[in-house]
Amino acid sequence: MHVFVRTLLLATLMTSTLGGCASSDTPISAESPRVETVEGASTLVYPAARRSDQVDVLHGVRVADPYRWLEDADSEETSNWVQSQNGLTYGWLQKIPARAALTERLTELWNTSRVEVPKVAGGKLFFRQSDGLQNQPIVYVLDRAALNQEEPGALIDPNTLSADGTIALTDFEPSPDGRYLAYGLSSGGSDWEEWRVRDVASGRDLEERLSWVKFNQAAWSRDGSGFYYSRYDAPTPGAELEQANYFQKLFYHRVGTAQSEDRLIHERRDAKELAFGADVTADGRYLVITNWRGTELDNGMSILDLSQRAAKVVPLLDRFDAFYQFLGSDGTKLWFSTNQSAPRGRVIEIDLAAITPSDPRSWRTLIPETSDALKEVHAVGSGFVAVYLRDAHSRVVQLDAQGKEVREIPLPGLVSAEGFDGERGASETFYSLETFTRPTTVYRLDLASGESAAFRAPKLGFDPDAYETSQIFVPSKDGTKVPVFLTAKKGWRPSGEMPTLLYGYGGFNISLTPDFKARNLVWMERGGLLAIANLRGGGEYGEEWHQAGMKLKKQNVFDDFQAVAAHLAKSGITRSNRIVIDGRSNGGLLTGACLTQRPELFGAAIVGVGVLDMLRFHKFTIGWGWVSDYGSPENPEEFKALYAYSPYHNLKVGTHYPPTLITTADHDDRVVPAHSFKFAAALQHAQGGSAPTLIRIETRAGHGAGKPTRKQIETAADELAFAIQALQLEGAGE
Repeated sequence: MHVFVRTLLLATLMTSTLGGCASSDTPISAESPRVETVEGASTLVYPAARRSDQVDVLHGVRVADPYRWLEDADSEETSNWVQSQNGLTYGWLQKIPARAALTERLTELWNTSRVEVPKVAGGKLFFRQSDGLQNQPIVYVLDRAALNQEEPGALIDPNTLSADGTIALTDFEPSPDGRYLAYGLSSGGSDWEEWRVRDVASGRDLEERLSWVKFNQAAWSRDGSGFYYSRYDAPTPGAELEQANYFQKLFYHRVGTAQSEDRLIHERRDAKELAFGADVTADGRYLVITNWRGTELDNGMSILDLSQRAAKVVPLLDRFDAFYQFLGSDGTKLWFSTNQSAPRGRVIEIDLAAITPSDPRSWRTLIPETSDALKEVHAVGSGFVAVYLRDAHSRVVQLDAQGKEVREIPLPGLVSAEGFDGERGASETFYSLETFTRPTTVYRLDLASGESAAFRAPKLGFDPDAYETSQIFVPSKDGTKVPVFLTAKKGWRPSGEMPTLLYGYGGFNISLTPDFKARNLVWMERGGLLAIANLRGGGEYGEEWHQAGMKLKKQNVFDDFQAVAAHLAKSGITRSNRIVIDGRSNGGLLTGACLTQRPELFGAAIVGVGVLDMLRFHKFTIGWGWVSDYGSPENPEEFKALYAYSPYHNLKVGTHYPPTLITTADHDDRVVPAHSFKFAAALQHAQGGSAPTLIRIETRAGHGAGKPTRKQIETAADELAFAIQALQLEGAGE
């Protein structure tokens, strides 16, 4: 059962004052380039960044924004600044002795097969697999009947579509009979996609091209004649990467016809923020439409009876009072997972034949809420498979059609489990397991016996058993216990000197569960400790944990992260000056905010594609959707909280900030690069110490999805080299 798309992004932080980049009473003038002496590196001369006198008055507060001009990514002034910054950063990174060895080792680790959980349709398995150093994974197809006799055939190879590997296949969905494959392509890391249809037997595309698609998954009609998808109207030419995304529409596309002939199924002209996902019930009778708004967890559901020619879309759940996800159906009975009256999740049955199906009093609870957070549920075979989170790692339970537990699927320790999709009546399902030291392995689960067997396992160039993962619980500022995964070489002991990479996210109900990254393994191979903090704002303990890190409570997220860093130093594991904090997107906001609040707690910071201007984030692309977690700068009370921790606005001139590497991409239309540009210019201006303040700006790349293998290796090598140099680790030149 396919899951509707929700955009995933960001997080926040707060300081004790409401100061801006400069005093609102002091004229802001242009500055000459600043020169810093950097330990272990030559003198850095930062590119000149003009400081304008731009001041906004928001809720009676004068807010300086001296680098507003950097929001214009296409201006000659911005282009010159970007070029100069990249010249400085790449020149600095390339002089680090360890960088060449890091690149070589990362390349070795990346050069192995990696496979995703297959989708099953028409007796065929469709899955993505990378066979090594290919920039993009290939889509393969394999007959289910020949699972053990034949090698899969390549169906779509995105590597042939661009010389630099920057055209990525974002998603795909086979038709129920396995005849066609609908798939989306993205160029240069953009969220914009073009969807195509491939004939599976011939391996050739049909002629149609579906443009201006974003935040979409295809839902095929049961007869395979076409599919439902969501798109926007074409943006203003030249504004594709900045213009706000409003008024998404749901269409039906019939295979073999032009996009101009697509039939409009659903739109809401009265609600510009709403976007739509679609599912077709297994019997083909109903189209179940998910109505969602940005990153807001609460959503609504609508129904279209496809058996009635003149039927119209009607609301089913339109209060937007909770999260609902369609799972499957039996006639008029529809199943949903939800947190309605169950913060940690439950499964309900809604009968459309009931007098008032939208009334919760008429609903039946199939799977009740437990003490563990319900991460996902799949209606497959003759029952359900539920994946729970227990202290941020997976627990999997198989249940019958009435929601009664059949068995718990045994898992090997602290792992992440995903997959378990399939149709009603299926005899098997596929899933994956992953840990911090073992890449994804895909398994086949026999639903009758509960037995699992490996379907695809990676060939490893290291020994995963040479490492160990444990979990500690650190009290935050208010006493809340924060889970932290610690992974390092087996037998490691606190030495007070462990180089530590501390990663966090803390937002949008996103849970950090065990996952493998080659970059992190290389860090541990060199004697480092990997610490993953499960901060409030995530979904590790359900909706209450999420809400404890939202809006006016966002400071809890930063308090949690800072408490973990302080504990690692005070407990004898490491020292503050040997801790590198790391985060991306919402996690980039986390690290940016923490280094402005408590710079003395950290030895270095990596601020990846972060949301860093908390007063203007809502003005670009999908940024308006993040108000659900951050609050709105238009709201006086929420503005005060946002201004108090906004990284861009809380840098203080003369402060000794730790070595900082800011990363962004010139084609990031999720978190526009202006966030990073402005923060980098302001941090270079404010830096009162000798530590390097660098920004690394990718070209032909976006927020991260679909990034070519070559670019992933380069990025990982640069981040590790930066961390090693910044911490002045022994053996950095090895």
